[in-house]
Amino acid sequence: MAENRFAKRNDAIPTASVGRCLCAIVASVLGDWAAILVFMGISAMIAGSLLAASVFLGKGGRQRGSAKSRPFESGVSTGAYEPSRFSISYYLTAMLFIVFDIEIVFLYPLAVQLRELALFGFLELLVFVALLAIGYVYIWRKGALEWK
Repeated sequence: MAENRFAKRNDAIPTASVGRCLCAIVASVLGDWAAILVFMGISAMIAGSLLAASVFLGKGGRQRGSAKSRPFESGVSTGAYEPSRFSISYYLTAMLFIVFDIEIVFLYPLAVQLRELALFGFLELLVFVALLAIGYVYIWRKGALEWK
């Protein structure tokens, strides 16, 4: 009589080796994508737990009053429009921050390649920093850094 290959056998596989076997099967099927799948799963769990915490721990609509029920879009309230003027110091400080911030971005690659550039790179670095210092002293003397 032929033996049935699919019949239950008495020597069942222990559950610990089933888990390892299942992990090996999943890893062989997914290959390199298994790590990405795990990453996405953990990310979804973190996002879901934060969302659930905000829903259950937040105050929600319990303290809704007339001020909260009025529409508010893009930082503009529904009240009367009253234009306000900003001081020129605000814009000047913002522009100076951007200029000096961009200069530092240009300075970083030069500092990284300083050994390869040797003396030429060092002299170029000194000229660049000197120009920045001259510009800083100029705006300081003009009073651009004074907040009025």
